[in-house]
Amino acid sequence: MVRRVPTQVHKQVARLAQTGYIQREPLWYRAVLEHPPLPLPARAPANRFPPEFERHAKPYDLPQTIEGASSHLKKPKKVRAEQIVYLEDQVRRQFFRDHPFEAFRERSLVEEDRIEDEHPINGAEWTRLSQRTRNPNSEDAVRFAVNLYENTPDLPLSEAYAAAVLQFRALRSEQKIAAQIARLEAEHFGTKFKPGPIQQGFDREEENLKSWTQKKYMESESNEARKRWKMVASTPQGDWPAQWTEGKTYTRLWKDGIRPDYSPALSDAAETQKIVDRPQLEFAFQH
Repeated sequence: MVRRVPTQVHKQVARLAQTGYIQREPLWYRAVLEHPPLPLPARAPANRFPPEFERHAKPYDLPQTIEGASSHLKKPKKVRAEQIVYLEDQVRRQFFRDHPFEAFRERSLVEEDRIEDEHPINGAEWTRLSQRTRNPNSEDAVRFAVNLYENTPDLPLSEAYAAAVLQFRALRSEQKIAAQIARLEAEHFGTKFKPGPIQQGFDREEENLKSWTQKKYMESESNEARKRWKMVASTPQGDWPAQWTEGKTYTRLWKDGIRPDYSPALSDAAETQKIVDRPQLEFAFQH
């Protein structure tokens, strides 16, 4: 599809509708007529060079220059949008480099149907950060630094930023000391506060360590219980047989109806006397 210029699209659709090529208007047609696209910015025309066979000729639309100077001419730069830069962004980046933990401080973001009105103390009247609030945040410090720089003549941005940061730290220290004193007074009068998130983390860690100790104790008891009923293999009483019969002796005794005895020490003397002449078993197990 051929690429169209944005400012000519709706005009092309209007011509096609007049000739009857388009029977129904597009849904976006009326909206584009009410809000037409912005015209393209002006651009310098490209340099026109002579044909290739005229190697030593000059460009048509350039003035006559010294011989060989045309080889140093640069091609026209590509059209690019200019970078949008705000002074507040520069101050904000420097502020968070100096105060990285301010990025972790909680903030409440509430979106309303209207833009908040500007504070009445602004411009040259805003000379101290405490004029707006006694509990400033990072944005208050950034705005105060930019306001000092823009409304104080012959004041560098570095000095305005240093003054804003100095007042910000002083107010933060004042707030922290006041909160500590208030907590000590409350504890003195019997107030008990809930543990903070750090203390709660330590408590959960101690509970987990205790559970590991209890689990290890239970596993050790379980292992001791298993050892009580573990099979104990011992050598048969008497001498080992002269040779390995591969179970033939056991099979022969079984066919003769002779019942093997696996606990000769527990048998009575009478039964032991009857099986004295039997061949000795190859293996014996004692429980």
